[in-house]
Amino acid sequence: MARLALIFGGRSAEHEISLASARFVAEMLADGPDEVVPVGIARDGRWLLPDDPEAALRDGLETVPAQAVHLVVDPAAPALACADGRRIPVDFAFPVLHGPFGEDGTIQGLLELAGLAYAGAGVAASAVGMDKELMKAVFAAHRLPQVDHLVLRGAAATAPGAVAAAEERLGYPMFVKPANLGSSVGMTKAHDRDELEAALALAAAYDRKVVLEAACDARELECAVLGNDEPRASVVGEVVPANEFYDYEAKYTPGKMAFVIPADVPPEVAAAAADLALRAYRALDCCGYARCDLFYERGSGRLLVNEINTIPGMTAMSGFPRLWAASGVDGRELVRTIVALGRERHAARARLRVVREE
Repeated sequence: MARLALIFGGRSAEHEISLASARFVAEMLADGPDEVVPVGIARDGRWLLPDDPEAALRDGLETVPAQAVHLVVDPAAPALACADGRRIPVDFAFPVLHGPFGEDGTIQGLLELAGLAYAGAGVAASAVGMDKELMKAVFAAHRLPQVDHLVLRGAAATAPGAVAAAEERLGYPMFVKPANLGSSVGMTKAHDRDELEAALALAAAYDRKVVLEAACDARELECAVLGNDEPRASVVGEVVPANEFYDYEAKYTPGKMAFVIPADVPPEVAAAAADLALRAYRALDCCGYARCDLFYERGSGRLLVNEINTIPGMTAMSGFPRLWAASGVDGRELVRTIVALGRERHAARARLRVVREE
């Protein structure tokens, strides 16, 4: 039997969301062909093997006894080394980590060094997909339509000239967000100068880079993508938040949003949205799976790409599994397909030469 390390938690403001997503993935992997070893990453970065994985996923890593564990970087025999001296061989990793130190290419690089097959995008696609500035630059290079934006770095985000520069470039209202977080953590919709100053300070507390985006009067669409070299798109859904925009509360509080699947849009719009999602996926050279968020602008009818999520949420409320369920792929098939795609990608990379031909 193969052994799969389910990695959850992480050093991120999205730690709790990771636990919720990992509960879904663990349930979908239950009774499958792989033995699942849940590995938690604490907020301080420690890797832990919880005595009661179910309780750790439900109540948090800090609530259960656990022993330290680390990944052995040995491509010939990847394994988890435990504090009690045990060595647990593993042949696959499924990182369910949102935000920095998990969705940004860092853990993907570690898994590559360990020679371990893993689920989802590779190092480069993960890093670019996490950094909204780099992601927008790649989208622009591929001529994908998107809203106007401005990036401020370091002290410039809270410098006296930041507000004036944003007002001149974007106007009100505008969105202000950390460059390297998801789930709308640290994100604000600023309607005036006072709100903008507070928004800049909040975003700068999470990241050295702050992204400001022009607001557009648009409906919010989502499309899930699955695959490696020949990805396919799900049906298109529409997010209808109860709040003014799709913030953290709307995403994770029952009753704060409606998710309409399929989206009530003309067939040609749905087809164009799916095509734009696939173009965004290919632009970053993603593999495995991702979710693409789009704007369908009222009045003009334009479709704009907002962002791509290389480890999308997998909670009961999350769009990714719901979009695929509406496309005829249930949760178990979905998660096991993601594992199969990760193994396929790893096998393809293993066939590449690492020695120069004489």
